[in-house]
Amino acid sequence: MTNETLYIVMPAYNEEANIEAVIQQWYPVVERLNNESRLLIVNDGSKDKTGEILDALTGKYPLLIPITKPNSGHGATLLFAYRKAIEAKADYIFQTDSDGQTNPDEFWMFWDNKTDYDFQIGSRNARQDGFGRVVVTKVLRLLVWAIFGTWVKDANTPFRLMKTERLIPILKIIPEDFFLCNVVISTIAVKWKERCKWRPITFKPRQGGINSINFKRIFKIGIKAISDFRMINRNMKKR
Repeated sequence: MTNETLYIVMPAYNEEANIEAVIQQWYPVVERLNNESRLLIVNDGSKDKTGEILDALTGKYPLLIPITKPNSGHGATLLFAYRKAIEAKADYIFQTDSDGQTNPDEFWMFWDNKTDYDFQIGSRNARQDGFGRVVVTKVLRLLVWAIFGTWVKDANTPFRLMKTERLIPILKIIPEDFFLCNVVISTIAVKWKERCKWRPITFKPRQGGINSINFKRIFKIGIKAISDFRMINRNMKKR
């Protein structure tokens, strides 16, 4: 048990095939910590039964907080979840996705070292989610280096433990609807010389369902990221 509170936050979109199993896997983490820690899952206007499943599980999992909101995309949903955890005065925020690709057992390595680092982020060395995703990660790394002048090992990993008080000033720079918010959080943390640590994690295939991001959409996101990153870089310089 610990007195420090943790909010595990997950965005969810059309995850009816995965959501209950993912809750079963991650709920014991908050349960083991204390009665103030929570598992917060934000349903981003799913068109399937994700919201219904979440609502039905609240009686079984009292530390689960399900929120359903209109669809706004992955990044905006993440930012919404981060701000909810901040409003709840969580000491630490841990983010992962709701598709079952990450391993809860690897969380404890991060938690045990939380006083040494303000941002601990997973590094996906042996990814099992397809060659295309690996290419996207490499392209993002090059874009970050070209625009921000900063080399970030794995900027977009959905497996990160962040100290809330160090995350708050970073979020002030990021617009509420920003899609690649985790990339920017990682980049700013490095740029501002926060105490950062990348740790190797396993990254499995999706447990079920269909990934909502296809190559056409990835290309559009990449093109938009160039102007978005430049805007963020200008905001950083103003501060």
